[in-house]
Amino acid sequence: MSRIVLLTGLLFLLAGCASQPAIHPVAVVDLTDLQPLPTPALRETPLRVAVAAVISPKGTVESYAELLQYLGQKTGRPIALVQRRTYMEVNDLIERGEVDLAFVCTSAYIVGSKDFGMELLTAPQVNGESVYRSYLIVPVDSDARNIADLRGKVFAFTDPISLTGRAYPTSLIRQLGATPEEFFSRVFFTYSHDEAIYAVANGLADGAGVDSLIYDYALARDPSLAQKVKVIHQSPPFGIPPVVVSPNLRPQVKAELQTILLEMNTDPAGQAALAAIGVEKFVLIEDAVYDPVRALMGDFFFDQYP
Repeated sequence: MSRIVLLTGLLFLLAGCASQPAIHPVAVVDLTDLQPLPTPALRETPLRVAVAAVISPKGTVESYAELLQYLGQKTGRPIALVQRRTYMEVNDLIERGEVDLAFVCTSAYIVGSKDFGMELLTAPQVNGESVYRSYLIVPVDSDARNIADLRGKVFAFTDPISLTGRAYPTSLIRQLGATPEEFFSRVFFTYSHDEAIYAVANGLADGAGVDSLIYDYALARDPSLAQKVKVIHQSPPFGIPPVVVSPNLRPQVKAELQTILLEMNTDPAGQAALAAIGVEKFVLIEDAVYDPVRALMGDFFFDQYP
């Protein structure tokens, strides 16, 4: 019995000499000094902006860089510039909701509003007006004084649905009882107005129909063009190419973008961005302004592409 008691005591003694597990200190929380948890960094959704190919892709990047930067600063979002070769390709992007904001041609708006409810946002004002014209241009040494004098010549169109670059010149040819394919020896597309101007200036075409705003802007940037091309006909005024959005764009985003554009001319940075694209300011515009274009294109475009 005494041996069992002795053995038990020895076991307790050895256990007491064994190393104890490490005890980690417990953090103390001071409930009187609570701090908010850090917010995880969020990646901002880009603002996707499309610019229709009124001017060449290179020209678009150069001209719209300041405007896009301004939009990014005001919205606090990165900007993604989206470009496509034709007006209809940009319309498709708007319809599918793949761009948030778009600068389009008047004819593209007419088609988009008819096809899927493309919405007006604002419109540019230039020289106190929100209109533009189709200019019929020829080489400066050409004897042509009107479109009838271009029969049998080479003619450059801009885009297949361009108002100033195809629809209006086509309407003039139809008044002469012909189609462009019958009237001219050859027609081709440049897919931008500045390229059509240079096609005439460089002797690749005997004539072209171009956007008056782009023509004036091109000559302001390159005065030497005045020695190479001239205007022999001007159309009546049409509603200016607008800024548009998809009908599915959230109303809050639409309102924010509209306010930013309408207030640009009151901000020195905004004024500089406007000057880079040759615009005084953005204004609100009524859809009815475009009814004369609908009438013109009803004979030209919708009959072919209902």
